[in-house]
Amino acid sequence: MKNLNKICLVFLMLLSSGFAGSELSIQLAKGDSLFDIFDNKGALEAYLAALTIDSTNYEANWKASRAYLDVGEVIEDDDERADYYQKGTLCAKRAVRIDSLGSKGHLFLSIALGRIALDAGAKERIRLSKQIKEEVDLAIKLNPKDDIAYHVLGRWNRKLSNLSWIEKGFADIFLGGVPDEASDENAVEAFKKAIDLRPNHINHHLELGITYEMMGLDDEARQQYQKCLELPKSDSDDEKYKKEAEERLEDL
Repeated sequence: MKNLNKICLVFLMLLSSGFAGSELSIQLAKGDSLFDIFDNKGALEAYLAALTIDSTNYEANWKASRAYLDVGEVIEDDDERADYYQKGTLCAKRAVRIDSLGSKGHLFLSIALGRIALDAGAKERIRLSKQIKEEVDLAIKLNPKDDIAYHVLGRWNRKLSNLSWIEKGFADIFLGGVPDEASDENAVEAFKKAIDLRPNHINHHLELGITYEMMGLDDEARQQYQKCLELPKSDSDDEKYKKEAEERLEDL
């Protein structure tokens, strides 16, 4: 009788585990489908539902991080936006703890920290820049074909090579000076690499154009802005990117 009870218990545990795994897959697939049609809030709800089933699932954590950042980006209230960015950071950190060899956890941690840095003061921006670089370097090392990682690297290079005098002072304190590798030229190479990997991603062309414009290369900048206008929309932010490209093109 005892053996029979043990067998029944094991069977129920396996049945429960199988059901949980199936429901987890359903929620992840639902989140992916909603993400594909730019419903970022709906995607976030699905990924959070997946995390209630298994909080240690790597995929659910990095995708929840991505969704938190996507939703937070369009929130105008500073405190609410900061809350979404912090939650996105926590999910990315958890993903990294679960699988330190997974590139997506490192990638979205770098992006989350970058979003926090954008809203922070000069001191905090510079302090965070070191960790952002470490995380994006790991993401590229683990997956050299991730275009978004090169995009992040491009923005890091451009930002660190164009610091204000106040930011340079903080760079001396936290980084031992402006990193030698940080340059507009390296930013251009990173954005070009991102474009090679995903030619039709509008934001890659926009950021390359902005970098060219900052370098005084107006003809090259125009080409990239024009490309933004020609490409079809494939991302929830593409309308915004196209509008910025059009405005910059008119200004040039």
